[in-house]
Amino acid sequence: MPAVCRKATTDDIETLYELIKGYAEKGIMLPRSREMLVDQLEWFIVAELEGDIVGCGSLCRLGQDLVEIRSLGISDGHKGQGIGSKMVDYLIEEARQLDIPKVMALTYEVNFFQKNGFEVVQKEIFPEKVWKDCIHCKKLHCCDEIAVLKMLG
Repeated sequence: MPAVCRKATTDDIETLYELIKGYAEKGIMLPRSREMLVDQLEWFIVAELEGDIVGCGSLCRLGQDLVEIRSLGISDGHKGQGIGSKMVDYLIEEARQLDIPKVMALTYEVNFFQKNGFEVVQKEIFPEKVWKDCIHCKKLHCCDEIAVLKMLG
């Protein structure tokens, strides 16, 4: 039975928190507090498999024509099954519904995003991202993430 993507609900907050925390502790995702998850819940999705949440992701609006995919993660034991791509497709469809033509991400998983139609770009083309999030990151002046962009036609 394939994973199903859906909008996150308040019942998912603790699972979202724990999934993101696992990635944040490895230094590969920014942490999100429970309060932040509640505030931004409308932007979060989950991937569910046989009643269990096995993945999450969200959009963050950075401007009139730009959203970021962030907090994209999959629980151990469920990677490599197409769940990440399914979540990216779902988030891209949400961006289309909002009439937002550009979707970006900062990632260490460049190949994954390239397989999903993104191109590597210079992160400096996203000042909106820098001032919204990067300014608070401990890696601000030594960021090693790669920026990717997908233009929606």
